[in-house]
Amino acid sequence: MGNVIVICQKEMKSYFSSPVAYLLMTMFAVIFGFFFWNVVGYFVFMGMQQQMGGRSFPMNLNEQVIRPLLSNVSVIGLFLIPLITMRLFAEEKRSGTIELLLTSPISDVQILLGKWLAAILMYGAMLLVAGLNFVFLFAYGQPDWRPMLVAFLGLMLQAAGLLAIGTFISTLTKNQIIAGATTFGVCLLLWIMEWVSGYETATWAKVLAYLSIVSHFESFAKGVLDSKDIIFYLSVIFFGLFLTARSLESLRWRA
Repeated sequence: MGNVIVICQKEMKSYFSSPVAYLLMTMFAVIFGFFFWNVVGYFVFMGMQQQMGGRSFPMNLNEQVIRPLLSNVSVIGLFLIPLITMRLFAEEKRSGTIELLLTSPISDVQILLGKWLAAILMYGAMLLVAGLNFVFLFAYGQPDWRPMLVAFLGLMLQAAGLLAIGTFISTLTKNQIIAGATTFGVCLLLWIMEWVSGYETATWAKVLAYLSIVSHFESFAKGVLDSKDIIFYLSVIFFGLFLTARSLESLRWRA
């Protein structure tokens, strides 16, 4: 476990010693801040419209503000996750340090877990930006924090699966641009797979819809812990890390 922590710390330092971490967090803050401003503004506008019109409809912060915001975070992650994973192994291969890493007395599992955990921590740091925005909702409203925690758990599980896939793709090339573009393509494909279920009811369409990474977040966004969604994300994580381990094994033999 000590080697995993050391590699994780090394990767985190490399993120924050370059513009990568600051660029990602700034991009996320700007995009999410725009969503937050629009959703909260619309919520306030609807509340004022009710008061002026003398009508009374139920206004719920969790359903009308928090849930759509976190669903948007789920989609934003699809675009930013490739930027987190593209350098994990591609940079090691480009700089020639991959041979030193693979011939060191550290197992492949420890290497991939250390880098993968660093990527998760990087994504978690981005989510803290979203958490800071929600502080204002608690200061001026009374949202239910329990569904929010479930939604954040879903976001972390979804990201962990996509980061595992991105980590595997990063082992296949020494070009960071290729690794990032390929990861983005796979993430986008896993997002739009659900669309086919809108006009097709065949078994193959249901299978594709089930494989959509975004559709399994819906229950988390509602504050519901569904075992089938948890198992799906854990399966994606295992599959991605398994492929990464096999790829590293082939690299070790070649090294």
